[in-house]
Amino acid sequence: MNARTVAYRVAPDAFKAMLGLEEYLHHVDLPVNLVHLVKLRASQINGCAYCIDMHWKDLRALGESEQRLYSLDAWQESPFYNEQERAALEWTEAVTHIAQTHADDATYERVKPHFSEKQLVDLTFAIATINAWNRLSIATRAQPGQYQSKLKRAEAMV
Repeated sequence: MNARTVAYRVAPDAFKAMLGLEEYLHHVDLPVNLVHLVKLRASQINGCAYCIDMHWKDLRALGESEQRLYSLDAWQESPFYNEQERAALEWTEAVTHIAQTHADDATYERVKPHFSEKQLVDLTFAIATINAWNRLSIATRAQPGQYQSKLKRAEAMV
């Protein structure tokens, strides 16, 4: 499959606005690994090869185990995720499948105890942002495989 266009070259101001959201997400009070797990899970749901490649590599650079990465699409049946991660993944699926779930109250009530109000809003921004990136990458046929992570293990401790 060939790339259709390179969005950042055609619409640099829109791309810069999206990067502004990413910059914001670098400073939220959520574990870095958790944000990337959410991004990877949403990308799996949406079938975005470019973003799957990117966030898998970022998570490995942060020291994430292959076992957890390979099990992510079956997180509900896997013992490898803590309660906060499970809540984040459940919220990721609800928000990513918004047309079917409408981010229902029951899911929200299960997720809410694991995060402060601000953390939950920031988590929702992370999910919304990766869903936007997925749609942009899929529509433009962004090519997976070229991305090289710049993240380091030390960032996971922030």
